[in-house]
Amino acid sequence: MSLLLYHLFLFLYKTGIRLVAPWNPKARLWLQGRRIFPELNFSGKTIWVHCSSLGEFEQGRPVLEAIRKQYPGFPIVLSFFSPSGYEIRKDYSGADRVIYLPLDSPRNAKKLVKALQPALVIWVKYEYWYYYLNELHKQQIPILLVSGIFRPSQPFFRFYGAIWRYMLSCYKQIFVQNQSSAELLAGIGFDKQVAVSGDTRFDRVITIAEQKLDIPRIQSFIGNRPVLVAGSTWPEDEEELVHFVKKNPGIRFIIAPHEVDEERIEEIRKTFHDIILYSNYIDEMRLPDHIHVMVIDNIGMLSKLYRYADISYIGGGFGNDGIHNILEAAVYHCPVVFGPVYEKFMEARDLVSLGGAFSVENALELEEVLNHLFSNTDEKEKAGKAAGDYVYAQQGATQKIMDYIMENRLLTN
Repeated sequence: MSLLLYHLFLFLYKTGIRLVAPWNPKARLWLQGRRIFPELNFSGKTIWVHCSSLGEFEQGRPVLEAIRKQYPGFPIVLSFFSPSGYEIRKDYSGADRVIYLPLDSPRNAKKLVKALQPALVIWVKYEYWYYYLNELHKQQIPILLVSGIFRPSQPFFRFYGAIWRYMLSCYKQIFVQNQSSAELLAGIGFDKQVAVSGDTRFDRVITIAEQKLDIPRIQSFIGNRPVLVAGSTWPEDEEELVHFVKKNPGIRFIIAPHEVDEERIEEIRKTFHDIILYSNYIDEMRLPDHIHVMVIDNIGMLSKLYRYADISYIGGGFGNDGIHNILEAAVYHCPVVFGPVYEKFMEARDLVSLGGAFSVENALELEEVLNHLFSNTDEKEKAGKAAGDYVYAQQGATQKIMDYIMENRLLTN
């Protein structure tokens, strides 16, 4: 891709956002967030952490918080590309400022870098913006990519990928999740600045799990019944689940949809009929026997809900993009079930091979797996142990990144 094509991509992206904004709330928020360039006023150097969206923020959060603890004298600026990250974390107390990343351009890059005066820049997983990376590189500001993951289909490894390879060269160090990513990068000349650190998401989910936060309303709703938590679901997932839910009134089902606007909640109500919303439930409320489904109508609880699950179902596997975060459930030594689209997720492949996760093709297979696990305690516990042990064995990526920062004195004069 040439710079000319890159400019065309940026133009088409912004034009597309403007076209859909009248009826798409996320597109409107994306435009509104970029109408005014962020006002930044720091007397000294900062640390800039950039994430595309909420998932990448949770992935990079262990590093951000470790840096905050180790280097408290540096202000931290957190930027997001997506409204789904910014709107939920705009009040995050671990950063001194939370902003939208202005759209990539030579002018915006120079202006933002000048305003931030970063001593260190950390971008998470998938972020590559030419003018920002070029400006930081020109000013010899160290940039780290954390929890990167690479596949042969990406443009870095194609004949037209020169501009993408240049963007990789702007990073001082690239921390990748696995050896296959490192080998791919070595094949195009990136070996000295690449290190296999693992995935910081493992550190994050372990931190959450070990807080052991109680949610009294959930405990009250569950009582002493078996529980299935279905997280980050889409309509396709709910269609696969509904028959099993209706056939098993003795099980408590907690459904946390990926989106929680009124339209989605109404869709779920039509699918399952008798539900109680989390926001409407009061501790110790006596429910009719036929209401055994609670729908979580807020964002931010899911990672804490999985601790109550006997079995977890993770949504997204019946859509084109694939499953959502399975580690949030597996860390609790809980068997994980999901749809057939999971191959691009290393942790899902690993857990299926270890017997800690189960992929299903349709509602019939889903019911077979769930019936088997709910009726065979030993099998369920064996699968859960495999899932939890796998997560705990992968921790440590954050410390490897921090060791690099300290050993190379990136934040020490």
